[in-house]
Amino acid sequence: MELFIQISQFILSISILVVLHEFGHFLPARWFGIKVEKFFLFFDVKFALFKKKIGETVYGVGWLPLGGYVKIAGMIDESMDKEQMAKPAEPWEFRSKPAWQRLIVMVGGVTVNVLLAWAIYSTMLVVYGDVYTPAGNLKYGIDVTTEGEALGFMDGDQILSIDGKPVKKFNSDLLFDVLLGDEATVRRDGKEVSFPISDQGKKLILNNDKKGSPFIDTDRSNILHKVADTTIAYSSGFRGGEVITSINNTQTPFWSDIKEQIALARTNKDSLHITYQSNGSVSTITTFVPNDKNLGVLPKAEKFAVKDEYSVFAAIPKAWTQTIGVLKKQVKQFKLIFNKEVQGYKNVKGPIGIVEMMSPTWDWYKFWSFTAMFSVWLAFVNILPIPALDGGHVMFLLYEMISGKKPSEKTLERGQIIGFVIVMGLMLVIFGNDIWNLFK
Repeated sequence: MELFIQISQFILSISILVVLHEFGHFLPARWFGIKVEKFFLFFDVKFALFKKKIGETVYGVGWLPLGGYVKIAGMIDESMDKEQMAKPAEPWEFRSKPAWQRLIVMVGGVTVNVLLAWAIYSTMLVVYGDVYTPAGNLKYGIDVTTEGEALGFMDGDQILSIDGKPVKKFNSDLLFDVLLGDEATVRRDGKEVSFPISDQGKKLILNNDKKGSPFIDTDRSNILHKVADTTIAYSSGFRGGEVITSINNTQTPFWSDIKEQIALARTNKDSLHITYQSNGSVSTITTFVPNDKNLGVLPKAEKFAVKDEYSVFAAIPKAWTQTIGVLKKQVKQFKLIFNKEVQGYKNVKGPIGIVEMMSPTWDWYKFWSFTAMFSVWLAFVNILPIPALDGGHVMFLLYEMISGKKPSEKTLERGQIIGFVIVMGLMLVIFGNDIWNLFK
């Protein structure tokens, strides 16, 4: 059932993005009197699941969910319709229109993707607000995993800046900034410490199987939350509210210290000698935690996060900044992909990997967050100056507008073929990576 929900969310998100992207091409084409022969969600290789002709356009749904397309008359595209292109240009064809009109048609899809992300982020700010933890609220500092330690961070650190940019909010964006950053500055034991963010640590994080576990989290106090009556902790005498001061003769002033000592004891198959305070008295208990069970303790719930509310008018500029921020991060992530030590290219995800990223339960907040992010990603990828993508057509059109010379149809055809080979090659690599990761 979880897999079905993940696939359903992915297909719905992609369907929304593809249909609106293609409408970005379709609408200006019709405004300029250009004939649109086909409008398809997904690719109809050999056959379509559904199609219907309305007016002069065939609308349909293909069976291969890797995108979609509009077939614009008189345009050299992936269909490579040489027979049509060999005929004299008709006034309702793409090639008959001025370069500026053709340019608007080609950038229409990317424009819609950016506007869609902006609209989604605006709506989410109004509906959900902006929830984050102010950096100044982390009174116990941060709690880091082994991978976080490999980056150079330590439990209890207060993160002050990444690459010289002050850290004001502790949220998922900060984790992404850390992965893309080169240097961090923290307050450690009362002193400011700067260090390079380790590429080896980034590699460990990208290769970590526990993708949902943050490598940096907010640390907590050593006060226990309410203890469930089915746990080892309950049978050992804990009821909640106890202050764990040491485990196996090691002081545990923070929750990260407690987790570390429990993990160490489990690794060494040792018992836990826990000293704690409760109702003004000090007690010690001894217990053992098998590898297939947990002690069953959680830290006392403390409210660190805040929520900023937004009106519609306040959300619009904030959401635009958020959209541009997502775009910048997507460009910067190529630092990880092409870094020889990080080897981020091994973690590039295709459709299979993306489905795994989707929430196993239907979560509208996560769904719309993913859709907005992916909309920006599609805009960025499509505007790359690669023939067969929107950016390739834009590249040739800009050349025509600047030089005053239109590229020959032979040049456009060859460019389309080269671009198609590049795109298909990348798709094969990405799909192969997905399949390899599944086997791993």
